[in-house]
Amino acid sequence: MTKKISSLPRIYITEVRPQISCGRMPIKRIVGDRLRVTADIVKDGHDVLAAEVLYRTPADEEWRTVPMSYSYDDDEWSAEVPLDVVGTTGYTVAVWTDAYRSWMQELERKVAVGRDVASELLEGIQIVEDVASYSEPGIAEALRNYADRIRSAGSQQDQVRVALDPELARLVSIYRRPDDLTTYERTLEVVVDRERARFGAWYEMFPRSYGERPGDHGTFREAERRLPAIREMGFDVVYLPPIHPIGVTNRKGRNNALVAQPGDPGSPWAIGNEAGGHDAVNPELGTIEDFDHFVQAARSVGLEVALDFAIQTSPDHPYTREHPEWFRHRPDGTIKYAENPPKKYEDIVAIDMWCEGHEALWEELRRVLLHWIEHGVRIFRVDNPHTKPIAFWEWLISEVRREHPDVIFLSEAFTRPKRLQLLAKIGFTQSYTYFTWRNSRGEIEQYMTELTRTEQAEYLRPNFFANTPDILTEYLQTGGRPAFKVRLALAATLSPSYGIYSGFELIENTPLHPGSEEYLDSEKYQIKVRDWNVPGNISGYIARVNEIRRENRALQLLTNLTFHYPDNPNLIGYSKVSEDGSNRILVVANLDPFSWHEATVYLDGDALGIGPSSSYVVHDLLTGASYQWYGTANYVKLDPAIEPVHIFRIESA
Repeated sequence: MTKKISSLPRIYITEVRPQISCGRMPIKRIVGDRLRVTADIVKDGHDVLAAEVLYRTPADEEWRTVPMSYSYDDDEWSAEVPLDVVGTTGYTVAVWTDAYRSWMQELERKVAVGRDVASELLEGIQIVEDVASYSEPGIAEALRNYADRIRSAGSQQDQVRVALDPELARLVSIYRRPDDLTTYERTLEVVVDRERARFGAWYEMFPRSYGERPGDHGTFREAERRLPAIREMGFDVVYLPPIHPIGVTNRKGRNNALVAQPGDPGSPWAIGNEAGGHDAVNPELGTIEDFDHFVQAARSVGLEVALDFAIQTSPDHPYTREHPEWFRHRPDGTIKYAENPPKKYEDIVAIDMWCEGHEALWEELRRVLLHWIEHGVRIFRVDNPHTKPIAFWEWLISEVRREHPDVIFLSEAFTRPKRLQLLAKIGFTQSYTYFTWRNSRGEIEQYMTELTRTEQAEYLRPNFFANTPDILTEYLQTGGRPAFKVRLALAATLSPSYGIYSGFELIENTPLHPGSEEYLDSEKYQIKVRDWNVPGNISGYIARVNEIRRENRALQLLTNLTFHYPDNPNLIGYSKVSEDGSNRILVVANLDPFSWHEATVYLDGDALGIGPSSSYVVHDLLTGASYQWYGTANYVKLDPAIEPVHIFRIESA
């Protein structure tokens, strides 16, 4: 299509960064961050340009601005935008020709070679008087005074001196109405979250396993007794699987048995019975008031409650009676149960998210979330979001966050990479990742580089769960106590957000059968009685690692990661440095849980501020030991039977 000549731009803004998906999706940051915005801006000729970032927070009615500066070496414009409000901030770039500074530049060049500049001075006076003609009285008077001073100066040299006054240039630049103002073609967005979206340690627990008498179904009030111990281990978030009534039809028994025995509690993910559905509390756990008390009890010891949000039902859910149109039916009229071959979920029936009248279904699910928000929940772990429409999540998260921008959504999407990434792009605050299955040095280095050095760093915040009720990896099954310590340390220091499922601290590692990642006697299907003081537990180790995370700013960030180079592939080395460089953490881990290994660790000196002749101390924050190191190559030996990981803080000699 032919464009009108009058519509063609005088200045081109060819690119604004950061943005993803051509600006279709928002980037992510944390409140208190500063967003560095850069732009590629091109205009023909030698005119001086002026540019600024325009941004508007949820609290602003008008745009705020930050001037951009030009870097000749990078050939780009940049500015930093303060992010001081939780919610979605819009930003874009505007540019125009700074006519007066362009004139000043030409004047200076001609004066430098001895040219007569009488005509040029008249041009400058005209620009000043033009701006004065439409400026407010005080500014207009100041500008006319400058114009008169240029005219009346005793010599051309004095005229030039007045014309080049920086204050005059500032006034003209601020108040001149540019005739070529160009704004970037779209407004970009940054979702600004609270700090918990970036940094936090999660602990997953089943409240029903905390009965006063071992083996009895526990209640919220009884489970509260465990909260101080969870906090003492250094956790920030206590995550609960679904707390709703559990279906009876096709209820699963122990170890996923197809027939439940009397007293079997069933899977919490088979949601709904005659006592209610997604907005109800399982009567065996207590009442909604008991849940409120649990949330408050958690808050009182410094924990925040995260709740599971699973869009699925048992055959006994009220929805199946009240809204049969929301479900998929077989030709014989029965509702189709959920399955993901080879897995079968006979106790769960599938909701049809694109059913006729799905608008009402979506609105109902929004109501459910708002119900739990009203009861103090601000974090939701979403079960299998990749099996529901992407469009639904984009709509739902946007709807919820418009009213409650502090709400955090964790995506439990173990799926194909691009689907996992898209869920993060359209709104999920954090994401489960493939970390659980990255065990070798090469695998870890490659995956962490992907998360921290590619576009994913703009929108995907990983939450590294070392285990889950569904995932007991072969590494944990076979590696014993050292393997648990290694994976805990890696998860907690590679990612600012990580989590464990209860029992991890007790080294629970017996699979359902060889080759399975399911636990034997899985808590998903039964009440689990535990001795929290069993010999060999690593509760103290976990507490110390979490304490180290809280005390060291470098470990509260993601993209400040640098890998180093032990000359033994069984060892991995990496560092994190705080924004101001004052906090330097170096981690060296033995990935082999069975044998000791030694290596010379070759450091990236630039990343750590260490030179070939530097002398410094590395202080092991786990053991308290200190070592004198020199230069960028130093010896390390790690025995998993003693301690498989060093977490060093680099200190001055």
